[in-house]
Amino acid sequence: MDGVLRVPVAVLRRFVEEVFVRVGTPPEDAAIVADVLLASDLRGIESHGVSRLKMYYDWIKRGIIFPDPRWKVVKEGPTTAVMDGGCGLGHVVSYQAMKLAIAKAKAYGLGAVAVRNSSHYGIAGYYPLMAAKEGQIGLAFTNARPSVAPTFGVQPMLGTNPIAFAAPTDEDFPFLFDAATSITQRGKVEVLAREGKKAREGWVIDGQGNPVTETATILKGLLTDACALLPLGGAGEEMGGHKGYGLSTMVEILCAALQAGSFLRALSGFDSSGKPTHHRLGHLFLALDVEHFVPLAEFRRTTGAILRDLRNSTRAPGQPRIYTAGEKGYLREKENRAQGIAITPALAQELKGIRDELGLPQEVLPL
Repeated sequence: MDGVLRVPVAVLRRFVEEVFVRVGTPPEDAAIVADVLLASDLRGIESHGVSRLKMYYDWIKRGIIFPDPRWKVVKEGPTTAVMDGGCGLGHVVSYQAMKLAIAKAKAYGLGAVAVRNSSHYGIAGYYPLMAAKEGQIGLAFTNARPSVAPTFGVQPMLGTNPIAFAAPTDEDFPFLFDAATSITQRGKVEVLAREGKKAREGWVIDGQGNPVTETATILKGLLTDACALLPLGGAGEEMGGHKGYGLSTMVEILCAALQAGSFLRALSGFDSSGKPTHHRLGHLFLALDVEHFVPLAEFRRTTGAILRDLRNSTRAPGQPRIYTAGEKGYLREKENRAQGIAITPALAQELKGIRDELGLPQEVLPL
């Protein structure tokens, strides 16, 4: 792309950390948030990386997210816990929740931690990877601001509600599945809007069920119920849209009912008078310690064999190779660590605006 800059990972990390510290986040928590955002960019998921920095920055300035840690454990058993995020940064409480789930799994084989009153936590896949690095299976779920219509509906009711699963293998990278239960995400639409591009037909509908592709119209319409994203599988049932709708509802239950949290329209970020307020999202984190089932080395070999058999299966005509989940992200991360993170001109302007508003020296972000 014309005008794209490559910024070294260390430079971008220091900048993101400094931004959060300047708005009141403790350095150790700022480092967690920066690591989650950079993990997204490194794996090629531009919609959830530093492109979201301005969103968090603006939410903190408006009091929608508290920058300092306010999370606490409100209920706990040997293998379970419920945490309250205190409407702080979702990345921080989620990191702590997954750490707790991993510790419980090491002791008892299984750890499950539910979180309420949180906020957007970045890429869901970050947290299961924490477990995979410890020789465990990890899962993460979150609900989100309403943007997805139920099958045969047109009103945004559900969030993009991702499901993430990671498992260790005997290869250089773990298996990692991380996907929204909607056909696309608000973040992808934001990336396209920033670059002046249209969304694909079949991603979004208006209040009459007609397709919408103008990204500015979509982003405005998601806030006013004039537009809605479609569930995974698309409109209707013919291509499995009801399956995406069902999976999204499952995530909503896991992320609201277990922790006595908010759900559906209550996650919009607006109160009854239309004033912006906390999102109060919910999450669920699970960790399963492999050694409580089979020897870890055996699990790794079996999982690796499954992935290799899939990649070595017969390819469709014209296709150079078959991938397994997590492989492309691993390859992109190697490339981005060597070359730096790609920053588009529009994103560079946003980041420079934050830098200058905070009075940070230009060398902190030399764009």
